[in-house]
Amino acid sequence: MSFEWMLIRGSGLVAYGLLAAATIWGLVLSLGVFPHTVKKLTFAHESLSVGSLLATGTHMVALYLHDFVEFDAREVLVPGASDWRPVAVAWGGVAFYGLLLIVVSFYLRAHIGQRYWRLLHFSSLGVFLGALVHGVAAGTDTSHPVVMALYVATAAIVISLTVMRVLMIVSPGPAKRERGSGAPASSQSSSGPARSRIPLEVRASAGSADRERGVTGRPTAGDTP
Repeated sequence: MSFEWMLIRGSGLVAYGLLAAATIWGLVLSLGVFPHTVKKLTFAHESLSVGSLLATGTHMVALYLHDFVEFDAREVLVPGASDWRPVAVAWGGVAFYGLLLIVVSFYLRAHIGQRYWRLLHFSSLGVFLGALVHGVAAGTDTSHPVVMALYVATAAIVISLTVMRVLMIVSPGPAKRERGSGAPASSQSSSGPARSRIPLEVRASAGSADRERGVTGRPTAGDTP
């Protein structure tokens, strides 16, 4: 077993492990588990993503240099161009470019805005799934129990956290529902016309006086000036 082949296998597994950790960490942050230290923890999420990108780059360079499969530059950089397991390798290429876009967005956040930055980071789930399919279908260590356990465990965690995040979006908490509904019912019930809060007896006597004055509203002879 050559050093290049060990580097290909090792860098691929390290890249997947860091990507899985970054995806899980990002989902945990989106759930609001650590609201008071979000800036420091976001930096950890960014560092894991950058580490995964560097490991993926090492994996691709090692594939290009190794002569067992003989990948040329086009087959390494263009998804679907490889003759060896083209679909599985294509999933890895798509995941690489998606990860590259997400990492670059960390440094363009101030320019693209918070809203579009969040929308862009929703694609991180697709990047993880692409890397997972690539690792299972193209990896030579998939049959190893430890590697398969890594794939199963990380996939289960990511899917569970994603379901929790979707449920949070679809069914917001009580505080968000109260803010979205405007004024509470108690304030709305008390915001009616001032006339509705006048006692019934006072309104009845006022109505009798109005009828005595007539429709013009002029005082009668018995009224006090």
